[in-house]
Amino acid sequence: MNFFKKNKPVLKDLIPSNYIDIHSHLLPGIDDGAKNIEDTKMLFEKMTQMGFSKCITTPHIISGIWENTNESITTTFNATVPELPEENRHFKAAAEYMMDSEFSTLFQSEKLLTLKDNYVLVEMSYINPPIQLYEILFDLRIAGYQPVLAHPERYLFYHKSFNEYQKLINAGCLLQLNLLSTVGYYGKEVAKIADALLQKKMYSFSGSDIHHAKHIESFNSKLIISESKELEVLLEKNQFFDF
Repeated sequence: MNFFKKNKPVLKDLIPSNYIDIHSHLLPGIDDGAKNIEDTKMLFEKMTQMGFSKCITTPHIISGIWENTNESITTTFNATVPELPEENRHFKAAAEYMMDSEFSTLFQSEKLLTLKDNYVLVEMSYINPPIQLYEILFDLRIAGYQPVLAHPERYLFYHKSFNEYQKLINAGCLLQLNLLSTVGYYGKEVAKIADALLQKKMYSFSGSDIHHAKHIESFNSKLIISESKELEVLLEKNQFFDF
């Protein structure tokens, strides 16, 4: 990969004016994202300035860490909306579900908060994939959901087994790129994998995964990937989630 950035575009300049973000952590005090309503207001304002037109924010649901529920997320969302300026109210709430030991019980016993229709955002531990990963994905599909795997390029355990990404797709997973992976925010190796996945057209969607001001600032960075044109194509695919 060519990491020479002299002629590379700045990430925020590639964001289309109608961009719909499907991955962020903007609800106040509910996970490791916005700490309070002032954080939420600031993040929304900056995202709007960059061209984000609508947002599906996705608080973590991780057993033993972020014990969010449909009710707690909906309650926080409903309390947040009136606090925002009118121009920043084009958003709704879903969730980002950790595929842990509790996840199968959860989706088999209650309705999940989805991005749209049956599309549900899921993630894995950064340490290792679940032992029963493919069983979880199979059961999730049988339950009627379409899994969208968040930031697959950030799972380091797949970097030396690139064919695992195709196995995930074959198992019914759609892949979601974290936009900051393209500027090296998570390191050059993550950017390299993101570039390869873009080149092979293996991503279905993208997301900001914005948590805080540092993430916002990093959108001012230049791309270090080579596939800027493919990235632009991918950004437009989020129109699928319009609401």
